[in-house]
This record gives sequence, C-alpha cells and structure tokens, in this order.
Amino acid sequence: MDAATLGDGWRVWTEETDGRAIVVYRPDVFDADRFPAPCLPTVYLTNGSRRARPGAGQYQTDEWHVTLFLEPDVEVESRTFDARDDAVDGVRDVTERFAAGEVDYRGAYQVPRETYLDELDALVDDA
Repeated sequence: MDAATLGDGWRVWTEETDGRAIVVYRPDVFDADRFPAPCLPTVYLTNGSRRARPGAGQYQTDEWHVTLFLEPDVEVESRTFDARDDAVDGVRDVTERFAAGEVDYRGAYQVPRETYLDELDALVDDA
C-alpha cells in the first residue's frame, strides 16, 4: 500500500505479507496528552471473517473488508470488496473523505463525546 496515496494525515501503521493492513490518522497527536491514544482513528484492511464469534477474524475469506474505527468499539463505516486491489482503493477513499471532513464520525457515537469530537473536528480542519 502506497502511503502517499492516502488522505492527508493518514499513515500506514502495518502491512502484513498476507495483504492485511492497518492505517492510522495523525499518530503524532494521539499520544494521550492532546488526544487519547485509544481514540486513534484506524482503518483496517482485512480478509478475515466478519462473524461475531471469538476468533472468527483469524479465518481468511474470499472477501476483503475496509473498516474505519474511531475507537476499538466505535465503528464508523465498513465496506466489503471482492478483490484486495479494490479494497485498497476503498482505503484510499475513506482516508481521503475523512481528511476532507466528509465522514460523519459524530453519528457513530451512541453517547456523544462533544468535547473530544469538537477537538477532532478542529484537528481535521487544520490538516
């Protein structure tokens, strides 16, 4: 995955030999001082099973999934693709839309965290 093609502020965190990858937004500021580290916006590229049973994700499928999280339990959006190359394009799309302020991450929260989300808005706007 070419980090230069990701949206502004996004970095490749890890890319595995099996094709799975993790990209993160502004890891330089999610350091527990300015922003809480667990709130690091993260996009997962995986072909693991999406079944809701423990350990299911370790089993590879023929589909590739691109999932944006704001926190470990706050999923903003998820898309499924038939091929990894298409999923990589999906990663580029979601990171570009996020960096442009086009992703409604506020709507993903059941219990709003207004102060944090206001700060995240400012961070995205400044990027």
